[in-house]
Amino acid sequence: MCGICGHLILNREKQVDRTLLERMNATLIHRGPDSAGYYVQGNLGLAIRRLAVIDVAGGHQPMTNENGALWAVENGEIYNFRELRAGLERIGHHFATQSDTEVVLHGYEQWGDEVLQHLNGMFALALWDGEKRRLLLARDRMGKKPLYWHISPAGLIWGSEAKALLTAPWVERRVNALALHHYLTLQYTPDPLSIFEGIQQLPAGHKLVVEQEGGPQVFRWWQPSFEPKWSLTQEEVIQQARGLLGAAVERRLISEVPLGAFLSGGLDSSIVVALMAERSSRPVQTFSIGFEEKHYSETRYAAQVARRYETDHHELLFRPQDLVRLIEDVLRSADEPLADPAALPLYELARQARPFVTVALCGDGGDETLAGYQRYVLDRLLRPYAALPKWVTQSLVPSAVSLLPEPAWLPEDQNPLTGLKRLGQFSSVLPKASLVRWGSYFTHAEKLALYTDRWREEMGPCDTADWIASAYDEAPARNLLDRTLYADQMTYLAGDLLPKTDRMTMAHSLEARAPFLDRDWVEWTARLPVKYKVRGLKTKWLLQAAFADRLPPEILHRRKQGFGVPLGLWLRGKLEPWARARILGNPALKEWFRPKAMRQLFEENSSGRINHGKRLWSLLMFSLWLEQHFKG
Repeated sequence: MCGICGHLILNREKQVDRTLLERMNATLIHRGPDSAGYYVQGNLGLAIRRLAVIDVAGGHQPMTNENGALWAVENGEIYNFRELRAGLERIGHHFATQSDTEVVLHGYEQWGDEVLQHLNGMFALALWDGEKRRLLLARDRMGKKPLYWHISPAGLIWGSEAKALLTAPWVERRVNALALHHYLTLQYTPDPLSIFEGIQQLPAGHKLVVEQEGGPQVFRWWQPSFEPKWSLTQEEVIQQARGLLGAAVERRLISEVPLGAFLSGGLDSSIVVALMAERSSRPVQTFSIGFEEKHYSETRYAAQVARRYETDHHELLFRPQDLVRLIEDVLRSADEPLADPAALPLYELARQARPFVTVALCGDGGDETLAGYQRYVLDRLLRPYAALPKWVTQSLVPSAVSLLPEPAWLPEDQNPLTGLKRLGQFSSVLPKASLVRWGSYFTHAEKLALYTDRWREEMGPCDTADWIASAYDEAPARNLLDRTLYADQMTYLAGDLLPKTDRMTMAHSLEARAPFLDRDWVEWTARLPVKYKVRGLKTKWLLQAAFADRLPPEILHRRKQGFGVPLGLWLRGKLEPWARARILGNPALKEWFRPKAMRQLFEENSSGRINHGKRLWSLLMFSLWLEQHFKG
């Protein structure tokens, strides 16, 4: 696990400035505290900060092949590198290290860009082919490892985080208005956009190629396929699920440094810990974080799993004062405004886990591969409601439920009033945009009411629901559920959940591994018939059926609970004066939002009528981000 960056000047007569490359690399030291490496040759420069996990002694990068024609830097882990290495050795390749990066180099020698199809892992890599004068940048299938890039007359620069690119004097700090517009609804900026105008994210499953002195070209190299469906009996599906997920966990136990797991108490992380414990000769190190507000905290469930598998368990508590203490550091780690409030307790969890372990397995991806969210059921059940006349769905019902107070002491995914108040939004948003129907922070209309005149006019035609719907439309799938799962994998998972985990863990030089995002698991689950994902009102049916014998009954049958933070409650109490001052007292926000509209959000939230916790949180994160990046 590492941080990578580089610079390619398209004019071969010019030389890369090593000093600039060193400055870029220095911004990534938290991703790789163990060593720094450079390859500078003429108009090309590669750099890396290394976190040594595999081949600690011999895996230094940048790495080259036997004749020095190929050079590569890689951030991530290739879990099947030993099998690939054995196959390459059989056909005549010779290796000098035990590193997975060297397997990428020899794989490229053998297969060219098709080497990407052979890799099972998480990665962002840069590979320079000196003989062809060709640069290849690539990201893994699901987008677990990040890669930003910028093109200008000064050349192509790239890095694991945007902060590396911002060290270049020619990269301006300007807010990308369209990215901000989508952020207010989604809580993150969707790729290929970034919040910085001119800096792009390379999307998951894509590669960027520069050949000779031509410009960069971006191609998709992988896409999950949901067809044709497997023809399997229920027993066959259960047995294959056990085998595939067990193998995915076992692959992620390869490490030369201490290893543990994040244990939330939910179904996904509990299964991961169970499978780890079965494959470990010593107690698994597990880490959980909870809240004083009992309806939000899952630590009692995590403790049950820890007791069953006799793990070395560490339990932490997250309080409002921790939020204030950490928020600036979290924003610096994220580079971009990230309004997913779970980032803060995750940051603290990673910080406190790091003295014990360097690698932690987690449950990311279980919901998006096996349909874990309740909205996957509601989208189907509420079709008749959405077909009712608009005066009922978008006027009568919303007006009636708006009169009801919305409590903040319950998590939103457990609060029936929150669901009722979403009905107007549900019926007005495209069915293709399930995430926006049920999970958006600001609706399109709410954003337009918030904007100043300039941005209301400019952003009026840009509905974020269309962004999600475009992913739904491109899905290689036939039914509503599979198309929605695809859209969620390409947007919410790749844009919010995985960047959150990557930034918050790597801020502390901690590597997170996600068995539910294993290549074999993702491709297998995509082609499962719907009945093995959702059955009746039950989501993630398969996980419950396949792993019932490994979990306490209370874990197995409890309702799904997201990793929620009691924002609405805190922003009606201890944190309200602080948040009000940081938002209403920031003059930079007036360029974008009307002060009267922002004050109204606070007043409605404080009155208890509407829980605006997440909306206020998104404004707060953007406000603090502006202060960090545009001081003076």
